[in-house]
Amino acid sequence: MAKLLVKLQRYFRRRPVRFFTLLALYLAAGSLVFLHSGFSGEPTVTGSQRGPGAAEGPGLPYLGVMQLSRGFKAPVTVPGGTRRHGAWFKSTAKEPAERSKAGDYSSTRSRASRGRSGREKEEDRARYLGCYVDNTRQRTLRGVSFFDYKKMTVFRCQDNCAERGYLYAGLEFGAECYCGHKVQAPNASETECNMVCKGERTNICGGVNRLSIYRLELAQESARRYGSAIFRGCFHRPDNISIALPVSQVMLNMSVDKCVDFCTEKEYPLSALAGTSCHCGFPTTLFTLHEREDEQLCAQKCAGEEFESCGTAEYLLVYQTQVQDNRCMDRRFLPTRAKQLVALASFPGAGNTWARHLIELATGFYTGSYYFDGSLYNKGFKGERDHWRSGRTICIKTHESGQKEIESFDSAILLIRNPYKALMAEFNRKYGGHIGFASHAHWKGKEWPEFVANYAPWWATHTLDWLRYGKKVLVVHFEDLKRDLFVQLQRMVGLLGIAACQDRLLCVEGQKDGNFKRSGLRKLEYDPYTPEMRRLISGYIKTVDTALKLRNLSGVPDDYYPR
Repeated sequence: MAKLLVKLQRYFRRRPVRFFTLLALYLAAGSLVFLHSGFSGEPTVTGSQRGPGAAEGPGLPYLGVMQLSRGFKAPVTVPGGTRRHGAWFKSTAKEPAERSKAGDYSSTRSRASRGRSGREKEEDRARYLGCYVDNTRQRTLRGVSFFDYKKMTVFRCQDNCAERGYLYAGLEFGAECYCGHKVQAPNASETECNMVCKGERTNICGGVNRLSIYRLELAQESARRYGSAIFRGCFHRPDNISIALPVSQVMLNMSVDKCVDFCTEKEYPLSALAGTSCHCGFPTTLFTLHEREDEQLCAQKCAGEEFESCGTAEYLLVYQTQVQDNRCMDRRFLPTRAKQLVALASFPGAGNTWARHLIELATGFYTGSYYFDGSLYNKGFKGERDHWRSGRTICIKTHESGQKEIESFDSAILLIRNPYKALMAEFNRKYGGHIGFASHAHWKGKEWPEFVANYAPWWATHTLDWLRYGKKVLVVHFEDLKRDLFVQLQRMVGLLGIAACQDRLLCVEGQKDGNFKRSGLRKLEYDPYTPEMRRLISGYIKTVDTALKLRNLSGVPDDYYPR
């Protein structure tokens, strides 16, 4: 075999023209095979197959960059046997008679009708209403929204909206899903909904500022009830209630259900019960929801439901409905290049992704990253792909702690979290993903002790390095941000040089969790920290506490110590 290869090598070395000729023929043959596959090999969708996206889980992901160029498209066979081809495929006289009955399929018409193969099979779950206009400033569907620029499917969007009790589900840009109880926009031409779903090429997921909207036939009635609303507390009646809560209605047979449903129908995120009056509105400076009262002051029984409380004329019982407050949902890149680079610095597991979510909502601008995390980019952090020096993002996520890296930034927000919680969060992320969990075997195996031994010292040195080398550092404790989000977020936005709009910050409070919060349901049933680990970490806490106080800053929060 070796001799044969040597002979071939000598042959082509003496005759290079023949070699390049054979290479060109090989490439041409491959191109012909590729073109042929574009015309012929498509799967047949049979009635026995599951609906599109059936294999997808009901996860709630988030926004990326739409992909406008898709190359050749395989034709799709829909129930009934009619092929639907792309615009580059010319119809011929040999095609079946029913092809002519279906009408003339132009490029956009073909893409718009391609999704109906799935729609016809989804009638038991959802009914397709059509293509509708959408507006980033005034959404057509004003409930929750989520995005996945890699795996979005029609089923996934419908399932998530139905699970939360919404009546309508709409898909846009091929990857964005919006839910709502009311469609508040005019119809658009079907040809304008022309973007295939990122997770299934056989269905259409809206277009540019166009929604493919479905009415959810199986939205759970129980999920629409107030059980899916969030209880916000008991609050004193605002001074000018007609301005603070502009929509109201007297309900002699009042219940929590009725008031929440009324405000949901009116597309307001707050529902306030005041005896026999139901008020609806937004959190504003007139009604901030910051000063909660004793719930006993609101404990007047409802006229229509004796086991529920409906507040009084002076003390309102407030629920947050499923309607999404869109006053803080618009985001974009900076219109001009930033003059300074601001770091959002933290030890891994300290809540950096959550802080980015809050900053983007509060400022309306995307945040960037020193790294590139594909999962974050696919789920909505559009600044993730930008180079960290691009100047198009409001601040830059970083976990770096070296002098050279720190001095690259002009200022920084330093986010510090209790090391016991931060270490566990990062361990879960490392072995379970951004919202997943490490397995029991990882906690009980050698991975956890090795992780603590390596990462616990880094928790301390990270903070010490930023305090030492950072040029202008604003220290924010994760625990304070959770406890008093409004005040801490004001401080952070102030460092970024953005004039904080109070109504926008109040909007952020209602959307604060985002899509990267781990469920609290899977907590460990035991303390993973050994006495030796606690002694090690306690020493690091004291070191950091001393360093903070030497710079006239408040030390670490008290709850760092009780271990």
